[in-house]
Amino acid sequence: MAEMARTKDTIVVTGFGPFGDHKINASWETVKLLPSMNVEEEFGVKLIIHEIPVTYEYVAEKVPFLWKAYNPMLVVHVGVSTLATGLTLELQAHKSGYCRKDVQGKLPPSHEVSSGKAEVIQPMFDVEDVCKAVDKAKIRVPVCCSSDAGRYLCEFTYFMSLNIDNLRTIFIHVPVLNKPYSAADLAEGIKTVLRVLIQELRAQNQEGLLNNEVCPQKVA
Repeated sequence: MAEMARTKDTIVVTGFGPFGDHKINASWETVKLLPSMNVEEEFGVKLIIHEIPVTYEYVAEKVPFLWKAYNPMLVVHVGVSTLATGLTLELQAHKSGYCRKDVQGKLPPSHEVSSGKAEVIQPMFDVEDVCKAVDKAKIRVPVCCSSDAGRYLCEFTYFMSLNIDNLRTIFIHVPVLNKPYSAADLAEGIKTVLRVLIQELRAQNQEGLLNNEVCPQKVA
C-alpha cells in the first residue's frame, strides 16, 4: 500500500530543450529550479522533472512512457512562448495542424498526433478557476489563460498527455527569460500552480472516497 501511495502522489513536470532562437529554453531553466524549492516537502509529493527535446518522435515515444513509468497524480508540461507576458495556462490542444518542422527537420505523419480521435481535448478541471486562484496568491508574475497553444511541440505534447488523462494534465507557457521575469520568478509561479492543482485533485479524491463510503459500489 505504501508503494501505491508514493506512485499516486508523484508529480511530473517537463520543460523543453533548445530550439530556434531559444538557445537557452526558459521552460527548462524554470522547471529545473523546482527541486530546490521544497516542493516535495511542502506538498507531500515525489517530484519528477524531465527535459524534452523539441522533436515529434521523442514526444510520441517518451510522453506515454512517463505516464506508464510514474502513474502520476499530475503532469505539468511547461514551454516557452515569445507571445507570453506571464504564466499562460492553456485551455485546450488540437490533434492536427502540425506543419512546423522540429529541430531534426521532421514533421509528424499526416501533420497530426497519431493517438486520439477527438480533434480538440480540454482538461477536465476549470483552467480559468485555476488562473484566478493563482492570481489571488499575489505572485510576482501575472497569470492568464489561452486557447491557442501554438500548434508546435508544446501543443503536440499537451494533446498527447490530455489524450492519456485529461483529469491530471495541464500546460503552462512561460515568457522568454528576463523580459522582465527571471527563471526564479517563473519557478515560484509554477510552484503556486502546482499547489492549487494538488489541492484541487486531493479534494476531488477525498470527495470520491466519501461518496464511495456513503454509496458503496456493488461488485459482481
